[in-house]
Formats: sequence, C-alpha cells, structure tokens
Amino acid sequence: MQPRNMSMSGVVDLAAVKAAGEAKAKAEQARAEAARTGGAGAVSPAALVIDVDEAGFERDVLQRSAEVPVVIDFWAEWCEPCKQLGPLLERLAVEYNGRFLLAKVDVDANQMLMQQFGIQGIPAVFAVVAGQALPLFQGAAPEAQIRETLDQLIQVGEERFGLTGIVVDPDAGAPGAAPAEVPAGPYDALLEAAATALDANDFGGAIQAYKNVLVDDPGNPEAKLGLAQAELLGRVQSMDPQAVRKEAADNPGDVDAQIAAADLDLVGGHVEDAFSRLVEAVRRTAGDDRNTARLRLLELFEVIGPEDPRVTAARTALARVLF
Repeated sequence: MQPRNMSMSGVVDLAAVKAAGEAKAKAEQARAEAARTGGAGAVSPAALVIDVDEAGFERDVLQRSAEVPVVIDFWAEWCEPCKQLGPLLERLAVEYNGRFLLAKVDVDANQMLMQQFGIQGIPAVFAVVAGQALPLFQGAAPEAQIRETLDQLIQVGEERFGLTGIVVDPDAGAPGAAPAEVPAGPYDALLEAAATALDANDFGGAIQAYKNVLVDDPGNPEAKLGLAQAELLGRVQSMDPQAVRKEAADNPGDVDAQIAAADLDLVGGHVEDAFSRLVEAVRRTAGDDRNTARLRLLELFEVIGPEDPRVTAARTALARVLF
C-alpha cells in the first residue's frame, strides 16, 4: 500500500494564533529554559511511546496535544507492514527527543477509534495538534518521507500553536536512580468496597463502585478488570443455563442468544468456546448485530486479560472475520 499525500498544507487553517515568528521564538525559548532547569515533569525516553485505548484517548492524546504534537500509529498484531513501521516510528520518537509523542492504538481492541478516524486500512498514521486530528499517511513509508512529515508537523506545532514539546531526562527511570515518590491513590477505599461487594455477590454494588473509580481514572487497571468481572457475574446470576444453551443451539443466528451462552461458557471456564462462539457470531452478522457481538467479545477479553494467549488467538480470529 502506497503512502497517501504526506503534505501538512491543510494544517495552517486550523486556528488563528499569534504571528508565526513570535510563536516559534517563544516555543524555542520555553523549551530551552525547561531543559536548562531540568524540566519539572521531565520524562524518560521510554515515556515518549505510549499505548492508548478508547478509555484513555482524551487524556493521553487530546489533552497532551496541547503541549506536544501526538502522532498516532494505528496497528494490529496480524498486520505485517505494521511490524516494519511501528519500530521505525518508536525509534524516531526517541531520536526526536520530545518533539512529538507517539501513541500506539491496537485497532482490534479499539474499533471505535478506528471508525472515528475513518480508517480503511492499516498501518495508518495520524497526528493530533492542539486537539485537531490530521491524517499523515497510510501504509509503510520510506524513512526519509516520514522524517520530512514529522519535521513539518513539529514546525506547524511551534509556529501556529507555540507547542514546546516534552522535556526528556535520559536518567529518568535509570537503574540506581531514586524512584519517584508515588502518592497514595485516592481510590483505595472505593476499590476495597468494590471487592467486598463482589465477594458478597452484590454485583450491582461492585459495578457502581468500580464505575465511580473509572469516572476519574478511566485507565485504572484494577477497576477495569473488576468491572468486567462484576458485570459478567451479574449477567449470569439469574440465567437458567439449560434454557440459555438450548436457545443458542436452536437459534445460531440470534446474537443475543449467542452472547448469553458465551457468558455462561466463560463463567464455566470454557474460555476458548466463549471466544469462538462470539467470533462466529461476528462472522455471521452485520450492522448493529455484528457490533453488539464484537463489543461483548472485547468485554470478555477484559475479564481474561490481554496477555492471555487465548485472548491473543481470539483477537487474530476476530480480525480475520472483520477484515
């Protein structure tokens, strides 16, 4: 797949701001001062590449784009060109030393973001500058062209928006360095209450407690996992297993019946059966039914955990039926 137009000419009309020369001078001055003082909030080179999902997109991409251009790499595990482009972009993110932030989005796990950006194929690379999304290119591209595009993006960020970028401290997170003091999280009591409710089979109470955490901290891993588990257990609590399985067997095209049976499969420890059932439901259906089955499958992935090989295999199978 050939890269599309990589020009940044369409960016200049995004906002009316101060004169280009003045903004650029201020940006360079601010960056130099931050680097000289050690930069409060300086990050390690590893922090220049982040994984982003739908829940954290506003915080990790839109909000960060007010201080630094954010380049988004839409990729998937099964995509061979992605395996060539991804490491190149990661290397350039470190080499550019905070001039841009690289956000990696797994399209299998974040279909809504893929739809919102109108992506037809991957790899696809976008940028967000001051909250504005800009298409950069699609498909693998030569390094020279990518560098040219990044240079234009950074120039626009400085000249039009006064973005100073991120101050990078190469010693941050280095072995032997004093660990940063992490304050106690404000969610300990809520998480403990949620876990207590879950143990007592008060699934409604657990769901609400986990949701309360996620309102303020959408990426909280403990709350995300707990919510997925509580919602699953709450759904199956009043089910008649025999009736649910008969309904699913008699009506293979009924998405709701297949979803209910998949929930029972997962609770019963038949993880691969649950995943296969929903992948097949996605393959058989279209429109809202297909999306409903896909979203439930993604929810069940959360229950098991993204590192589980059964989740990895099911993601690959899902991608094959979707694309």
